[in-house]
Order: sequence, then C-alpha cells, then structure tokens
Amino acid sequence: MMKRQNIHEIIRQGVIVSCHADDGMRDEAIFAYFVQAAVAGGAVALRIEGAERVRNTRSQTELPIIGFAEGCYADGAMLITPTMDAIDALFAAGADAVAVDVTKRKRPDGTDGFIFFEQARKRFTGLLWADVANFREGIRAAEIGADFIATTLSGHTPGTATYDYRTPDYVLIRELSHSLTIPVIAEGRIWTPEAAVEALRAGAHAVVVGSAITRPRIITTTFVEALKEQAETHRG
Repeated sequence: MMKRQNIHEIIRQGVIVSCHADDGMRDEAIFAYFVQAAVAGGAVALRIEGAERVRNTRSQTELPIIGFAEGCYADGAMLITPTMDAIDALFAAGADAVAVDVTKRKRPDGTDGFIFFEQARKRFTGLLWADVANFREGIRAAEIGADFIATTLSGHTPGTATYDYRTPDYVLIRELSHSLTIPVIAEGRIWTPEAAVEALRAGAHAVVVGSAITRPRIITTTFVEALKEQAETHRG
C-alpha cells in the first residue's frame, strides 16, 4: 500500500480513470481491457468498484487504486462504500485509498456521512478519499481526517441536483482548492480534455474521468443526441 505523499506526487495534475461497471463492462474481459487501455493511455491512477475487481486490477498494474463499493440509500440513490466491512475488504484487496460518501445524507443505519467517516478514520490507518457534494461537506471532511477531497457527488444530492450534466462544478473545485491544504480532486461531469484542463486551472490536484472514457453506450448516446438536436434545429 502506497504512502500518502507518494500518491500525492504520482497523481498530481494527472488523469485518474474511473472504471465502473456498466452494460457490457460487466463482462470481466471487457473490464480488464478498459483497465489496460487506461494504463497504456497514461492514466496516473484508477478508481475501481468492488473488492474483487480491485484485487484483479491490482494484479494488472502498480498504479494507485482508489477503491469503492456500491451501496444504496433508502430513496434508491447510490451510496458510495456503505459499511466498515466494505472498507476493510477494499484495503485487503489491494486498494491504496478507499472512497467514502461524506455527505450529510442519512445512511440506512441512521448515521450521516460525517459520523460514518469519523468512525472509519478511527478504525483505518489507510488513505481515505472523501466524496462530497458541496463546500461545507468538503471542509468538514478535511477537518475529520480525509486525505483527499473529491467533488464526485456535486449534482447528485438533493441540495445540489442539476439538469446540467455536461458542466463540471468549477465553482466548488475552486472554492475547495483555495480553502484546503489537502488535495482536491475534480470529479463529475468532465466530458472533454478542455474541461479537465479547466478543472486544473481552477485548482484541482488531479482529475477523475469516468463515463467519457469507459462507458461506450453513454458516449454513443451523446453523439446521437447532439446530431438529432442539430437536425431538429435545421428543420425548424
């Protein structure tokens, strides 16, 4: 498992690729191909869901791995890394850091993300990566011991919901980067290299890109919808 400062330097101003299960990627051979492509393409780290996939990915690369586990809130929204056992399994599988939902939403066990994270910080010495949705959550996560703050959940919580899923939350990236001394990671709604560069200019330590690289169905849909919109404009 890598030390904190080593990962800081390895990922600085780089692209972290989030390889997440979606459609055909549930085939492990296809998932492995995406990992290999990300490594060959110059990714500085990988974000991987599930202990089994973390273990398989660990055998393929020495790049830093940020592991997380999928859970679910009562309303059906995705909960990132729901239990202490999940954190333990991810570290045991070879994750260098584990991402945890650190928002004020109530988890199924009745705790909010802050209480859960405080408990995790006391239990684990490994690197913990806080996925947050807004400025106050980012500041609080840093205060209670997060090693990294990521803007992953901006746009995905009741207080931050947005219909614009093509524009990163540059304001949040900038505010957190200028307020914290620990690395702030830009994640969420980054669809182009230009957007990634702009996130770095806003102060991000590194950038996570997922769907724009590893979800062919969504990428194809984006092109199809853009062409349909253009066609409708001409007809109008």
